[in-house]
Parts: sequence; structure tokens; C-alpha cells
Amino acid sequence: MSAHDTSAAHAPADGHDAHGAEPHGSLRGYMIGFVLSVILTAIPFWLVMTGALGSATATAFAIMGLAVVQIVVHMVYFLHMNFRTEGGWSMLALVFTLILVVIMLAGSMWVMYHLNTNMMPGAHDMRQML
Repeated sequence: MSAHDTSAAHAPADGHDAHGAEPHGSLRGYMIGFVLSVILTAIPFWLVMTGALGSATATAFAIMGLAVVQIVVHMVYFLHMNFRTEGGWSMLALVFTLILVVIMLAGSMWVMYHLNTNMMPGAHDMRQML
């Protein structure tokens, strides 16, 4: 170890690093995340296999909702994202990314819809002639 490498030699005993960041998760936190992930995977499987909701649309919306919950569980328990770590900057970056993705998806859908309705307006009449 060189004289300039002091990261391991001066690490505090409380588990925090020199910059005051939160320590990584405990075994209890990882087990809670794992159990929640298994449950959030088993419920959609059960919904599809039993047809409990009766409607394919309702089942699809339930699965998408549970997927969003599972994403949040992974971010909190495995990626340790919250508003305290790094002064909230990691969460702010995530929110900004989500806003950009929503804008891009909504804009793409808007453009594709209008291209479909405005391109070749006489094509519908030509199909009737054939």
C-alpha cells in the first residue's frame, strides 16, 4: 500500500465511507427485498394461470402495476436509492430520466398517430375500389 492510498486505512468503524454516504444494505434488507420480489413475481403468475380477474385487459393492467411496484422494490432494497443518499441527486437523476422517457414515448406516439392519419389520405378510398 502506497503513502497516497489511505482509503482502506482510514475507513470509519461505523460503516459509512469518508464522504458520509449510507452503508450498503444488511442481510435483513436484502432478504426483505428478495421475499417481496418473489411475491411480486408469483402474484402475476397466479393471475395468468388461474384467470382470477376474468379479463385479459384487467390481468394485463394488474401485471403492469405489479411490475412498477417490483421496480420500486428493486431500486430501494437492491440499488439503495432514496432521497438521503448522495444528497438526493441519484433520485433526482432518476426522476429526470423518467420525465424524458415519458416525453419521448408520448411524442413518438403522437407523431406516429398523425403520420398514420395524414399520410396518403386517398389510400382508404383506393382499398375500397380493389
